[in-house]
Amino acid sequence: VQLQASGGGSVQPGGSLTLSCAVSGATSATPARGWYRQAPGKNREGIACINLKDSTTYYADHMKGRFAISRDNAGDTVYLQIYGLQPEDSAIYYCATDVRCTTRPDDVFGAWGQGTQVTVSS
Repeated sequence: VQLQASGGGSVQPGGSLTLSCAVSGATSATPARGWYRQAPGKNREGIACINLKDSTTYYADHMKGRFAISRDNAGDTVYLQIYGLQPEDSAIYYCATDVRCTTRPDDVFGAWGQGTQVTVSS
């Protein structure tokens, strides 16, 4: 399984970004597609997850409102829209696959992508 995250970059506070995660080689046994992030010196934290079987979405409680996870029709690409970016959103954003959705990174036992860097500064 290969996951390729892209779309990161440098943005000013208040801006928006759409991250993409292209997945290849995954099977129907791992329908969960999650987004997570890790800031320097901090633990990895969960953002959102989508189950490709029925497109049910899950969000970490403290991530609701400014993040939106979605998918393409084929399920090969999953997106994360981020609105109202703030400096504290600066992190490496990762996507992962798994058997079931979880917003707890420690509970992910599937494949991880290499991440894409998001930097928010004025």
